[in-house]
Amino acid sequence: MTLSARNDLTGTVSSVKKDEIMAEVVVELGDGQTVTSTITRGSADRLEIEEGDEVSAVIKASEVMIRSD
Repeated sequence: MTLSARNDLTGTVSSVKKDEIMAEVVVELGDGQTVTSTITRGSADRLEIEEGDEVSAVIKASEVMIRSD
């Protein structure tokens, strides 16, 4: 599959929490870094995502904010 998004992070699913409508998927990227995605319950079920699965977190954003203290 070809996508226009350029930020493709590969990692391992460390947790999946589902309720009736939404699912929270946490992906361990390595070096203690994680990315969390909130997707629909239907998408999580269709993808059959489970802890331990290797997945890609594809990020497409029109705005990324940078903050410096």
